[in-house]
Amino acid sequence: AADLLEKDFGITSNVWSVTSFNELRREGIDVHRTNTMHADDKAKTCYVEDCLTGMTGPVVAATDYMRLYAEQIRPYVKANYHVLGTDGYGRSDTREKLRHFFEVNRYYVVMQSLKALSEEGVVDVKLVNQAMKKYNLDPEKANPVTQ
Repeated sequence: AADLLEKDFGITSNVWSVTSFNELRREGIDVHRTNTMHADDKAKTCYVEDCLTGMTGPVVAATDYMRLYAEQIRPYVKANYHVLGTDGYGRSDTREKLRHFFEVNRYYVVMQSLKALSEEGVVDVKLVNQAMKKYNLDPEKANPVTQ
């Protein structure tokens, strides 16, 4: 998706790999508790906050798990945060088909990134429609969550 954003739309991005949203959440909860228990001390920040400090723009998380998995870190992401995930029943025989069905593949990540950037006034919302057309994404496709 990062390559497509840059090649097709001239937008650079950062790619992060998350090995455990669960661990990031636990650490965030621990930091929050520490800050509460030591309210007079300088507040600490968690790893997610530290990683994203100084970054601009929206954050898009894509996972082959339910969206809720990546939603766990929402309190620690201070940016416009969007999550794509495979909520629903598995109906695909390959990962590629699964990601397409649940709208989590690279093309949907690009589309969501452009939509988030348009919400922040960085790009024109027309780019979202251009991406959908370029990548053959059907706006009338049935919602995979309700299928």
